[in-house]
Amino acid sequence: MNEPPLAEAIRAGRTSLGIEFGSTRIKACLVGENPTDVLAVGSHEWENRFEERLWTYSLEDVWSGLQAAYADLVADVQARYGVVPDTFGAIGVSAMMHGYLAFDAAGGLLVPFRTWRNTNTGPAVAALTELFEVNIPHRWSIAHLYQAVLDDEPHVPQIDFFTTLAGYVHWRLTGRRVLGIGDASGMFPIDAATGGYAPDLLARFAGLGTGLDLAALLPEVLMAGTPAGDLTAEGAALLDPTGALRPGIPLCPPEGDAGTGMVATGAVAPRTGNVSAGTSIFAMVVLERPLARTHHELDLVTTPAGDPVAMVHCNNGASELAAWAAMFARFAEAAGQPLDADAVYETLFREALAGDADAGGLIAYNHLAGEPIAGLDEGRPLFVRTPDSTFTLANAMRAQLYGVFGTLALGMRVLDAEGVALDRMFAHGGMFRTAGVAQRFLAGALGAPVAVGDTAAEGGAWGIAVLAAYLGHAPATDLATYLDRHVFAGADVTVAQPDPADVAGFATYLDRYRAGLAIEAAAVAAL
Repeated sequence: MNEPPLAEAIRAGRTSLGIEFGSTRIKACLVGENPTDVLAVGSHEWENRFEERLWTYSLEDVWSGLQAAYADLVADVQARYGVVPDTFGAIGVSAMMHGYLAFDAAGGLLVPFRTWRNTNTGPAVAALTELFEVNIPHRWSIAHLYQAVLDDEPHVPQIDFFTTLAGYVHWRLTGRRVLGIGDASGMFPIDAATGGYAPDLLARFAGLGTGLDLAALLPEVLMAGTPAGDLTAEGAALLDPTGALRPGIPLCPPEGDAGTGMVATGAVAPRTGNVSAGTSIFAMVVLERPLARTHHELDLVTTPAGDPVAMVHCNNGASELAAWAAMFARFAEAAGQPLDADAVYETLFREALAGDADAGGLIAYNHLAGEPIAGLDEGRPLFVRTPDSTFTLANAMRAQLYGVFGTLALGMRVLDAEGVALDRMFAHGGMFRTAGVAQRFLAGALGAPVAVGDTAAEGGAWGIAVLAAYLGHAPATDLATYLDRHVFAGADVTVAQPDPADVAGFATYLDRYRAGLAIEAAAVAAL
């Protein structure tokens, strides 16, 4: 009996596997020969820990979580197609950008993983931004390294290699110490002309007299489509302890979640951009020209193909919104009318549409962690109103949704002042699954059209699967053309135009939001 075509393709390895380590979920996504065909998915939830005043994940959780997400995907494949995959055409690994994973010459972790969420690097940020004349954000890997130097941490002389989470996992799977250029650009500034680390800035760092050969410690930079090693026998066992997965599978360069977000939305060409909303929220805008000056609100990074990007990164995204949704879910359960999570979000989001355009004078701050753009070293989530505000459920939920975009909008105003042109902005992330709500409010916040595609909720795991699939096409076409012709041609995309009432209402909200940041600062000092 002939095997069904999809089962045969999976068995033959005519597929691409993408794995992404998000802040709260590790996702695996399997695509077919046409990367728009999502064949199976798997996931595993995990959480960061706040230990010794630093945000971290244990390496044990990295590997147990990866294995659980992969096993979940294999179970999905088997349930759908009756096949247990033992190979793939290509694999890609993506993860949260930035942070600090430092290893000694024997490959041992020197200090616990310091994630992007940590904002303890202020002295290093100030010194390096002045030295480089380039904005170095708190979460960048070089900021973490230099802060360790400034703090005289005893592990510094033992560093043989440091990298990001995606770079670490890729290294253990392949033995290669490499990084995709997009993720690398969040470790140390990139020279747009050469596609490598900026040599003049490496020289300036050497002048600090740290005794570190920084170029030797950083991972090798690779462009999208460049072969980045093959899965080793040890790597196959790490990914699939059952022993079914065979080694020898090629891997694409490991990338950061910003780069996979750009790929997942097809926003890798100049004058395009994307917003990715999860635990953090960030906007990426591909630039036509250099910015006129340095702005602390903007990171300068790259697409996975090396094109320059202005990034507005906010540490706090939809986590506070999720906490409110969980509270209302519990209310429904206590009232004897339980609702699943999707129904709770749908109900609350639809209610927000009935709110006043300015959220009735209510203000929501979603700052669970520090937020450099807002001038906050630590976070204190707040919900604020005045006696004359209109306190309704609709306004409360609109304020919470606006609050997700508040700090982002502050940074985007800086790009507007630079005269950066934007033809289209794509959005992805779970909060855009309820059609026409978060998308509409984001269009009002940005004053620009916002597009959402049918892969919005798959996000970066699908994006890195597409980059893995691109390995076989890179010799013949550039990334932007590949995405336009092979991935997004004919894609189902909905576009929300900015509603003038929403634009004016959000502007009023943002004025109050900006003024109220003093309340946030006082809460950090007092609580």
